[in-house]
Amino acid sequence: MTTTRSARFRGIFPVVPTPFTESGALDLQSQKRCVDFMIDAGSDGLCILANFSEQFLLSDEEREVLTRTVLEHVAGRVPVIVTTTHFSTTVCAERSRRAQDMGAAMLMVMPPYHGATFRVPEPQIHDFYARLSDAVDVPIMVQDAPAAGTALSAAFLAKMAREIEHVAYFKIETAGAASKLRELIRLGGDAIEGPWDGEEAITLLPDLDAGATGSMTGGGYPDGIRPIIEAHRAGDRDQAFALYQRWLPLINHENRQSGFLAAKALMKEGGVIACEAPRHPWPAMHPETRKGLIETARRLDPLVLRWAR
Repeated sequence: MTTTRSARFRGIFPVVPTPFTESGALDLQSQKRCVDFMIDAGSDGLCILANFSEQFLLSDEEREVLTRTVLEHVAGRVPVIVTTTHFSTTVCAERSRRAQDMGAAMLMVMPPYHGATFRVPEPQIHDFYARLSDAVDVPIMVQDAPAAGTALSAAFLAKMAREIEHVAYFKIETAGAASKLRELIRLGGDAIEGPWDGEEAITLLPDLDAGATGSMTGGGYPDGIRPIIEAHRAGDRDQAFALYQRWLPLINHENRQSGFLAAKALMKEGGVIACEAPRHPWPAMHPETRKGLIETARRLDPLVLRWAR
């Protein structure tokens, strides 16, 4: 199952983690090395300031610094998606325009939400994305993830794709992602330029079978994920299955055990970044969890563990 619209962006666009120093300051030198590694590891593009970038622990000023630093350092080597989520339509539009002006290839935006209970109904969500689209000239990816606590039906997403100019990409991370992707593509047709997989590739193969053309994973091992996508795209599902089966223990560990700290732990272990600590108050990874992550990774010999050697 495929879309009929030619996609500007496809493949693997992993989330770039945000390295901090032990004191919690931004470590821009490690940030640049992180980006260089991820490009060398075969990323088709990158995404910054996502939840796996610890965006919820960053100030507005730091977001600006990171956006400019990463986009200038990437210097057009690969396209970069910038996450500009905010509850306020005005703030989100302003963030998005600035990111676009700095060179963002796409914007990723969750529906408006705050805390556990502040939500808006579908007409306001539709208007939110419509106003955002009017403010920019690059594609918008709707991030459909449980973190927003907002139900976005395939029918509603397809409606926005048909009616809002720049809303063309959708990262589906909800339960039953493959079924939702399949329904989204059926209802939206060629308005769905980019049906994408997410959530650390834990549902990658079913999502590719359903028609996903891109995947946004964690940033630790794009060299492991990209061949799965490429084999599937070439029509060799047996090879895609074999590769997915090989990497699935590490994917599962990241998704179910180590979370967004996995990429930084792998990068620290391999000498890509200087410090893997999260920003307070997020707790550090338990030593035994980290041990299991590294042991699992070593069985696969990902580039992250030898890139800096």
